[in-house]
Amino acid sequence: MPMVVLETDHLVLRAFTEADTDGVLEAASAPSTQKWLPMPEPGRPYTREEAEKWCTVTAPGLRASGDGQQWAACDSVTGRFAGAVGLLRTLWKARTTEVGYWFAPWARGRGLATEAVVAVTRWAIVELGFERVELKAATGNLASRRVAEKAGFEFEGIERNAMPLHEGRTGLAVYSLIPSDLAF
Repeated sequence: MPMVVLETDHLVLRAFTEADTDGVLEAASAPSTQKWLPMPEPGRPYTREEAEKWCTVTAPGLRASGDGQQWAACDSVTGRFAGAVGLLRTLWKARTTEVGYWFAPWARGRGLATEAVVAVTRWAIVELGFERVELKAATGNLASRRVAEKAGFEFEGIERNAMPLHEGRTGLAVYSLIPSDLAF
């Protein structure tokens, strides 16, 4: 995938750099983040080394492999790392991909995740010609599910027992957005 910088009203979405390590570590280590994302595998803390590897190896590697792309979502005024948004599980032949996101506790409740999801999804459909973008959120993660709905995604159903968490497993609410859903 081509690396692009996307801008919204309040965010700049750009490639991760080593300078994002501390922001990633802080956000990913927060108990409220850990509750819904198995980063790392359940049962152990997220380390600085893992945050640095995410910023310098894993995120750039996803783009290079064609599997997806990850953006560091940064406050457009201060430059502060707010969260991550990205495309993953990309199937080029089928023209489908999945959008995922997580944001630092300080950045939640401000509409930033919705802005980021809308920007990335619109880019994937309009600029890259994708025919379907999926979004999956833990069934109990009501805030993340609201992001999907506010971003215009259509609820399709539940994948039962689909994802491990630090405390057991969860089902995933599945949403999708297709080109005809976009309001131009």
